[in-house]
Amino acid sequence: MASEVQTKGLAREAVRGDGLVNVAHSQIRKLIISGELSPGDRVTVRPLVSLLGLSPTPIRTALALLERQGLLESLDHRGFFVPQFSAEDMREIYELREALEILACRRTVQSGSRLDIADDMAELIEQQRELVESGDLVGYADLDVRFHQQLWIGSGNKRLFGVSENLFGQMRIGNKISSQMPGRPETSLKEHEAIVAALRSGDGRAAERAVRSHVRTAAKAVAILMREDS
Repeated sequence: MASEVQTKGLAREAVRGDGLVNVAHSQIRKLIISGELSPGDRVTVRPLVSLLGLSPTPIRTALALLERQGLLESLDHRGFFVPQFSAEDMREIYELREALEILACRRTVQSGSRLDIADDMAELIEQQRELVESGDLVGYADLDVRFHQQLWIGSGNKRLFGVSENLFGQMRIGNKISSQMPGRPETSLKEHEAIVAALRSGDGRAAERAVRSHVRTAAKAVAILMREDS
């Protein structure tokens, strides 16, 4: 009996520990994605303890997890930093994004709920258009990720969705860069409309072409802006 009680107590502690790690991970991730922690910033435990009201242990575990997901990098004897992506880094991110989204698109076209998914994506396009017209490019970039998440969800592939989620934060950096190019948000909306139209028609090849064109055009915009800033 004593052994059983001890085992249950350890299990509760494990669940509680995982919960605190999840809280720390979620909050730190938001700080990175929102830009409150900028590329090049050093991320240390002590300020996060004060900010999040958590003990150091779950924060350290969360930082290690964020490193594995590519949202932090660890430098020897210096700690964790928000990564500063190079043009080559962004090229690799967009190559991976293209492959994942074409696969997601292929599966979504075959889904019985593709019309519902297309309707949800169309609604997001209208919301994006309103944000572009009001000059809210941050809000536009947020909805851009949600638009593409519909494809990941629609694929029905849990592993694909998990991999795409890990790419999510790195994509956010690329989205913020590409949206700064004059006329790019408006062009992107037209590309989104082409994706939705292909999904509604059930034309898998057209959907794949639309996704490929959209991702490659965004990648080119990022490359041009990064060259201009270098």
